[in-house]
Amino acid sequence: MSDFPIHTLETAPDGSKPFLEGAQKAFGAVPNLIAEFAESPAVIEAYLTLSGILSEKAGFSPLEREVVLISASVENDCHYCVAAHTTITQAQKLDQSVISAVREGGPIIDAKLEALRAFTVKVVRDRGFVSNADVSAFLEAGYSRAQVLEVVLGVAFKTISNYVNHIAETPVDAPFQKNAFTPRIRAAS
Repeated sequence: MSDFPIHTLETAPDGSKPFLEGAQKAFGAVPNLIAEFAESPAVIEAYLTLSGILSEKAGFSPLEREVVLISASVENDCHYCVAAHTTITQAQKLDQSVISAVREGGPIIDAKLEALRAFTVKVVRDRGFVSNADVSAFLEAGYSRAQVLEVVLGVAFKTISNYVNHIAETPVDAPFQKNAFTPRIRAAS
């Protein structure tokens, strides 16, 4: 276990306290990941700001957004984010057959959602060096050029949390444990 603290309002740096208060109000508790982000006021602010932008301004439905976020988290082998986002999708009553397919690495029966999952995985796996054919296939599936860029936004957002979880070895919160995820890297070890 790493030595990154899971902050409380009492232990967090002053610059992080308003964000912890907001998380407490929004979720009823502060998720461990947010509590670890509190170590850096800049990181907690960046993460929560990107979350708001992705939720409120990007052109994805809630299910599409979660396909991007969970696909990136599966590809990045993030035990915490896959479990947390799966739980979020259940609370939102999103199609769990889609979520199960994403957790398993696809395919999704719905061709458009599968194109979104596959494109997201390519962006992560190829570090953005996707081919023109990959972009064309995504556009032909019914997505826009803006959504090509918004997949990158989702991947950037998840990269912050996925990598912090790897470094900090974030323990999965009790409410998320029912959706535990064993990354391929750990399963192979």
